[in-house]
Amino acid sequence: MALRGSLLRFLKRQMDSVQQCRKLGQSVAVVGAPFSRGQKRRGVEHGPRVIRAAGLEERLSNMGCNVCDYGDLSFTHLNIDETYKGVHFPRTVGLANKVLADTVSRAVGSGNTCVMLGGDHSLAIGSVQGHSQHCPDLCLIWVDAHADINTPLTSPSGNLHGQSVAFLLKDLQNKIPELPGFSWVTPCLSASDIVYIGLRDVDPGEHGILKNCGIKFFSMRDIDHFGIQRVMELTFDHLLDRKQRPIHLSFDIDAFDPSLAPATGTPVIGGLTYREGIYITEEIHNTGLLSAMDLVEVNPMLGVSQEAVGSTASLAVDVIASSLGQTREGAHVSFDKLPPSNTTYEAEDEQKVCL
Repeated sequence: MALRGSLLRFLKRQMDSVQQCRKLGQSVAVVGAPFSRGQKRRGVEHGPRVIRAAGLEERLSNMGCNVCDYGDLSFTHLNIDETYKGVHFPRTVGLANKVLADTVSRAVGSGNTCVMLGGDHSLAIGSVQGHSQHCPDLCLIWVDAHADINTPLTSPSGNLHGQSVAFLLKDLQNKIPELPGFSWVTPCLSASDIVYIGLRDVDPGEHGILKNCGIKFFSMRDIDHFGIQRVMELTFDHLLDRKQRPIHLSFDIDAFDPSLAPATGTPVIGGLTYREGIYITEEIHNTGLLSAMDLVEVNPMLGVSQEAVGSTASLAVDVIASSLGQTREGAHVSFDKLPPSNTTYEAEDEQKVCL
């Protein structure tokens, strides 16, 4: 009975979103965020440039998207920005995220699907905050090798790109000390609003936070065990079962195995395959609910060759394009492939469909 209910909910979501999935001419706002102070490796600030150079706008335009490129934001790097309570560059990171939040808010408020090109993953603080100003009921799908949910008190490095989610989470509000540059940040998510996919390098403090807060996550071991189709079904059951709401996708390129994405700052072996990563984004698109996304941590200064940089940037373009509707044959939802709404399933038939 539970299996049938899960299947029927999944099919209903797909049927409800078919028209949205097929719509042409959606407006896409591209926001470049050339910023690197959330971590210590220089070069990630060039991520937006190489992603654009890999043909992002042309790809999206050829898909029928109306692309409005907001260009690259200009960030102030303060000359004096001492480490505060173990956190590096707090004023610079806080100020940059405020600028980004205002821009994302303006882009979403103008009716666009916003695509933020990083830069490091500390930028998700501003991206999600700006999105939440117009979509306060949003949910967050975080695709990453890392949980990025350390607090300043648990972080072993003090780098803010490993603390982004903690600043967004209401459940951790009393665990975050006041930092210079962050007085404008208001936590906008509850633990039940987040699902992680692809984790494989989680710090001890982060593991405790995930467990204590009851945050849903799927490690690479879980993906091996369930398969990526079932992981996405469980993700949508968790986030969208009660109501349909906007999705914010925050995608770190290091979610992929380093053999596919070598030009990134914190690669971890054993990551997503190309097919798994693209399946995630295709299924998010098929909900018709994607409202904003981040693509971060492409670092062209860390690629072993120009070919490695090019392949990483091209992979980033593929992720963005599939999130916005580029499909492989069979990835779209079609009315003639779905059963009638009054279809009932015998137990044996359920197993054939779901397994």
